[in-house]
Amino acid sequence: MITQKRLPIWRFLLPISLQVALIAAVPAQAVYTYFTGTKVILQTAPVDPYDFLRGYYQTLNYEISQVDTLRNLPGWDTLPKSAGDSNYLQSGSRLYVILEQPDSQSRGEIPAPWQPVRVAASRPENLARDRVVIEGVTRYNSVQYGLERYYLPEDQRDQINTEIRTIQQRTRQPDDPPNNTNIPFVVEVKVSQNGNAVPVSLWIGDRNYRF
Repeated sequence: MITQKRLPIWRFLLPISLQVALIAAVPAQAVYTYFTGTKVILQTAPVDPYDFLRGYYQTLNYEISQVDTLRNLPGWDTLPKSAGDSNYLQSGSRLYVILEQPDSQSRGEIPAPWQPVRVAASRPENLARDRVVIEGVTRYNSVQYGLERYYLPEDQRDQINTEIRTIQQRTRQPDDPPNNTNIPFVVEVKVSQNGNAVPVSLWIGDRNYRF
């Protein structure tokens, strides 16, 4: 009679524990960044699609998401380019955008956005006190920072969208492009020393909505 040797229980528990640890590390990192990161204001212009799985949300197109913005910054030549066109970035590559705190902290009642001053292919060290670095990943002709979707609270949905439409109609000029960012929508984020970022709140006009 052949007896099967029972495997020790740790052989089963160890892989499961590692998977749980990896899953838990993602929100833990976000929580750490939320409480210890530097507060940064980013310029954005929202659009309003509908997510059938998670409800209504705003898709945020940041100034630093646009390749045309980054192309004019020092350090552009060091970034990996697309094989077909050197004017565009290699999709899936990481980059780092250095942001500088504005001289004026507000535009009236709206906080002033930080300005991009340099890009780099590797994370820079020893930044000035008024600068931070944020990490992004290229996706075709744009850069994503994990800050692209803001899910609207159910009880604030109608109010937020009414305000968005009102401000867009009031500020848009006839010759403005569809993705014009020169309107008063900014997002407050927290950025860690490693360049990870988490959203904190959305400013619509003079109103602030927490995430």
